[in-house]
Amino acid sequence: MSEVLVASRAPGGTDLSVPPGASGARQFWRRLRAQRAALVAAAVVVALVLIALAAPLLTAIEGQDPTTYHPDLIDSARGGVPVGPFGGISGEHWLGVEPQTGRDLFARLVYGARVSLGVALAATVVQIVIGVVVGVAAALGTRWVDQLLSRFTDIIVALPLMIMSLALLAIVPSGFPRPVLVAGVIGLIAWGNIAKIVRAQTLTLKGLDYVSAARLSGWGTWRIARRELLPGLAAPVITYAAILIPSNISVEAALSFLGVGVKPPTPSWGQMLTAADVWYQAAPQYLLLPAGALFVTVVALTVLGDGVRTALDPRAASRLRVGTGRRREAKVAGAAGAAGVVGVVATCEAIEAAEVAEVAEVAEAADVTGRSGGSVRGGVS
Repeated sequence: MSEVLVASRAPGGTDLSVPPGASGARQFWRRLRAQRAALVAAAVVVALVLIALAAPLLTAIEGQDPTTYHPDLIDSARGGVPVGPFGGISGEHWLGVEPQTGRDLFARLVYGARVSLGVALAATVVQIVIGVVVGVAAALGTRWVDQLLSRFTDIIVALPLMIMSLALLAIVPSGFPRPVLVAGVIGLIAWGNIAKIVRAQTLTLKGLDYVSAARLSGWGTWRIARRELLPGLAAPVITYAAILIPSNISVEAALSFLGVGVKPPTPSWGQMLTAADVWYQAAPQYLLLPAGALFVTVVALTVLGDGVRTALDPRAASRLRVGTGRRREAKVAGAAGAAGVVGVVATCEAIEAAEVAEVAEVAEAADVTGRSGGSVRGGVS
């Protein structure tokens, strides 16, 4: 019965598993919990975030750090290949050591998660803030303001992100903190799409009755935006932010791989891939570990973003076919349809039987009346 309630929907699109008086946040969590793939992705993302936050503790337990060199663990005669099996994996170095330097791979991997996730999250926040401000200002401003901001947004969207990032990062002094610089550059260049989405959604919300009522009551433009429009923009903004984070992780990794992102000795997954491209045969784990971490993170965040989009907008079907309950919903819908057909047939049969019985009663009454009338006429005659 619980599965039927979770997967079934009313004809109007309302999720029957959510009580009518439930809040928006409660409805969102219930819809999100109904998607197994999104829950698994969320668990993976939470685990990655906890590993990144607990990097100092984890490396302290291992007894290593991400910057200390271990030349005794490197075979200089073979060009700097780690000594020992599987890249030098041992009780002191859980994932082995880095070629040529001997730095601990586990420590660099978990500290690299802090840099990659932190840069992506900071860049996403910058993009969302600028995009929301520009989009709302364009939608609520005058015609000239709208045209000016819209054309400026078109220019930002047309700029090639990687080329502009390479140019800006190349001219900035090396003393500036690179993670902060990378996050700022990505955020300042790639906010155009969210601004377009916010502007379009704000123009739609402006025509609704409650916004018109707030305007007629004497509210100012920015008070209407803060009290009435921003809550309505939460769903598309959160959805787009969930999609932006994996994209920004990939951009940071690409910039670090090209040598203009995070600089050594600061660990980063992209920077680790830069130095690992010539070691994939001699020390394959040096390439596979950061590449696998990037792959898992991007896939988990993408699946979670799709689940958030579907939970915030139940009318939009999920693009994923694994763990979204589509087969269960199809079975429930088929069962409901079959039950509906059976109910209709039973109702029709009942109505037909009632009509037949009514006709029979009328015929019998008419027959009785006819016989009694004939008897009376016979007696009179």
